[in-house]
Amino acid sequence: MNLKPLSDRVLVKRLEAEEKTAGGLYIPDTAKEKPSRGEIVAVGPGKVENGNNIAMTVAVGNVVLFNKYAGTEIKIDGNDFLVMREDDILAIIA
Repeated sequence: MNLKPLSDRVLVKRLEAEEKTAGGLYIPDTAKEKPSRGEIVAVGPGKVENGNNIAMTVAVGNVVLFNKYAGTEIKIDGNDFLVMREDDILAIIA
């Protein structure tokens, strides 16, 4: 895969949702929601405001939490990814 996001966009691979709850119940596929966690796969150079470059806060390999409906879903080599703005990322999970 050779994809480089532009501006302040990032390429995110969703992490798999939990198979069972904290109480030990298994969640059927029909009841699962799309996970809102993912791993950063590629990062753009950052955005330019008033002639100044603003560096990206996230880096490749970070695990992040993002808005449920954030980004645009794309498929590359049979894998699903999201392209989203850095502003759609809520937090970096340490």
